[in-house]
Amino acid sequence: MKEPNDIIIRSVAKVAVVIIFTFAINLFISGHHYPGGGFIGGLAFASAVILLFLTFDIETVRKNIPLDFKVVAAIGVLIAVLTGVGSLLFDVPFLSQSFGYFNLPVFGKTELATAVLFDIGVALAVIGTALTIIMSIGDDR
Repeated sequence: MKEPNDIIIRSVAKVAVVIIFTFAINLFISGHHYPGGGFIGGLAFASAVILLFLTFDIETVRKNIPLDFKVVAAIGVLIAVLTGVGSLLFDVPFLSQSFGYFNLPVFGKTELATAVLFDIGVALAVIGTALTIIMSIGDDR
C-alpha cells in the first residue's frame, strides 16, 4: 500500500506546534499578573503535543519525546503539594506565597514569587494527565 503524501500537513503542523508552544509559555508566564497560569499553559502545551500525535503517529512522537507522562503528572502533583507544605515550614498557612524583587543580570529588577513553583507543578500535572489520557485512548493494543 502506498504511503500518503502528507508533506504540507506535516510542514504546517511543525510551524503550528512552535507557535502553540510559544503561546503556552506566554500563558504560563503571564499567569501571575494576567489571565493564564499553570493550568491553561499546561493544556496549551499538551494540545501542541496532541497535534504532533495527530500529524505523525504516536510511536514516532514517543520515540522523540521519551517521557512517561504518568511520571510527569506525579512529579507535578508532588511539586505542587511540596510548595504548599513548604509554607508550613515557615509557620504560615498552607499554600501561602512569598515574593521579592531581585536584580538579575539580563532582566534587571525582577519579581520572583514562590507561586511560580506551584504553577510549574500544576502545569506538569496537567500535561502529564492530559497526554496520558490521550495516549491511552489512542493506544491500539
